[in-house]
Amino acid sequence: MKNNIKILAIATLASLTFASCSTEDLEVDPKGLEVESNYYQNEAEAFSGLVSVYDLMRKNSGGFENMITMFNAGSDDHYAGGGNSSDGAGIQSFSNYTINTNTVPDSYFSDYYRGIYRANLLLVKLPNVPMPDATKARYAAEARVLRAFYYFNLVRMFKNVPLILEPLSASQFYSVTQAAPADVYAQIELDITESIANLPVTVNVSSDGGRLTQGSARAILGKVYLYQGKNSQAAAELAQVNGTPGGTSQYGYSLVANFNDLWNFSNRFNSESVLEVSHSAQGSSWGTWGGNQDEGNTVNQMVGPRSYVRLNPAFAPDLPSGWSFNVFTEDFYTFMQGDPRFNATILDLKALKQAGHADYIGAYQDTGYFLNKFMPKQSDVYSGPGDAVLNFKQNTYAIRLADTYLMEAEALGATGARAQALLDAVRGRVGLGSVPVSLTAIKNERRRELAGEGHRWFDLVRWGDAPTVLASRGFVAGKNEILPIPARELEGTQLVQNPIY
Repeated sequence: MKNNIKILAIATLASLTFASCSTEDLEVDPKGLEVESNYYQNEAEAFSGLVSVYDLMRKNSGGFENMITMFNAGSDDHYAGGGNSSDGAGIQSFSNYTINTNTVPDSYFSDYYRGIYRANLLLVKLPNVPMPDATKARYAAEARVLRAFYYFNLVRMFKNVPLILEPLSASQFYSVTQAAPADVYAQIELDITESIANLPVTVNVSSDGGRLTQGSARAILGKVYLYQGKNSQAAAELAQVNGTPGGTSQYGYSLVANFNDLWNFSNRFNSESVLEVSHSAQGSSWGTWGGNQDEGNTVNQMVGPRSYVRLNPAFAPDLPSGWSFNVFTEDFYTFMQGDPRFNATILDLKALKQAGHADYIGAYQDTGYFLNKFMPKQSDVYSGPGDAVLNFKQNTYAIRLADTYLMEAEALGATGARAQALLDAVRGRVGLGSVPVSLTAIKNERRRELAGEGHRWFDLVRWGDAPTVLASRGFVAGKNEILPIPARELEGTQLVQNPIY
């Protein structure tokens, strides 16, 4: 969002609300503090609250516990990697399916509820804020769609989650119970459908890039329908997002001509970007990493090779060293052979090292095949205050147009002229010819097109393919389609652990 503002006010309010205190504390006059009772007095404060709701979008690629690297690690295309088998208990145990209530990172549960709390608080306060009705309606619509998106991620990760639609007091937290997944999905649909009309058709990306539009809201809704098997509704929503395959849609979306350009750090909010997560170099440090003040894209650092040395500048890229997470498997390397997207997707350091062009230290589960989409260049390294490794600024796509093309083709039953045209457009963008549309063809195309972007595991689970494809990893049918509820969330609460965990 504008100037990558990150607002701490709401987090401060939450901590004030739930902190224990003495009688003397209660009697202190909070001069200079924005407490919940007197905040949201004007449009500027309401906007600050809205930005704080957007802040949790960073979960996609910010912090060590981000969605991309975690769910890549659980798929058949990647290993967890990293320094050793204990480098991140959550990501390692998810990759080998020993994950349990104590190793699952709590933040995948708590971070999204933090965003939901902020959305709920803003929605309660907005009606009394003196500001134009149209602006107020837009802020409310954005808050509701963000709340819906956070709930969508929660319900597809954990399935059995509480449905909280208003700010809770400290005493209320311990009586909350889990809702039926169908009720959560119904609320997600309601939040989005009632909000679309109050969102802009497009935004000025120079000032409002990253803010929700009608197109991004419909894309989320189409995806929500698809995950519930409501295929006709999914296809209808996604068709509005996609427009004529290969053309420009009513929302201005079109496939970027050059696939490689999608991964250029400076190519933000391009025509293919439907829902984008913003990052910037703003001086993030170890003390704020993964928190409200953390602006950087951690995926960039995580996927880079350890102790990288460029020996031959004519052939080897100029890279900083990374932490070697999410290396590709041999199977995926073989699967991608001959595809025009190979080099943009896979950095084959194994070949560069064998040829004497580069060197690196092979880390845990090393194959030599690194995730090139998020590979930073030496020129991307930040030189300002803070820690350089935490200040990469590549934005990431939560949803992009090629994804919605393939989701619509799937929702259409993987048959018919439109499904064929959607598949052909994705392949044609990289110079590939037509293949007959089928569910198998769409599955293969999603695997190639969206590799390393955090979608594969969710796709396998949605298709029912995970028990077979991930059997060698230890995946157990009826258990590992969802994550265990973190132990911390169960302590002293009414929440119940997921089956078999």
